[in-house]
Amino acid sequence: MTVPPYPEAGGGARPRQPQLDAARLWTGGAATAVVAALVSVAGVLIARGLFDIPVLAPNGEGALGNANTARLAVLSAVGALLATGLMHLLLLSTPRPRQFFAWIITLLTVISMLLPFTTDASQETKVATALIYLAIGATIGSLVSGVARSAVRSRGPQPYPGQYPGPGQYPGP
Repeated sequence: MTVPPYPEAGGGARPRQPQLDAARLWTGGAATAVVAALVSVAGVLIARGLFDIPVLAPNGEGALGNANTARLAVLSAVGALLATGLMHLLLLSTPRPRQFFAWIITLLTVISMLLPFTTDASQETKVATALIYLAIGATIGSLVSGVARSAVRSRGPQPYPGQYPGPGQYPGP
């Protein structure tokens, strides 16, 4: 009588590949887009309303600024959706996808924070704008990474084809 190889007998089972729940990833990405847009508006309100720093619009435009504030909110939401797409691609194709995602998002955030310093705006405007971009980048990076963690599911070992799952489940004669 032959006995099929069981994991405890050294026959082993191949580890099951993690499964990506794309719907969960993208609904989390959509929620991240809403949060990122709100963070950008909150950042503008804090800078303009509390500290009276003219970010994204001249002083006379009020606490919310002008259409540039809405544009920043929309761009933040689009950035969150692009980050979700990037994470989806990395999860499907790259070893250690969350580590690559963290590096990419961090570097993009640093680049966006440096952009205001290439303008001729006042120093306080440059710093406030860079801080808003930092908040948006940190929000997108942390939320998309967390959503990805919950969207990838691993389910125990899977037997090789023709291998029985374990002792007591061998369908003897």
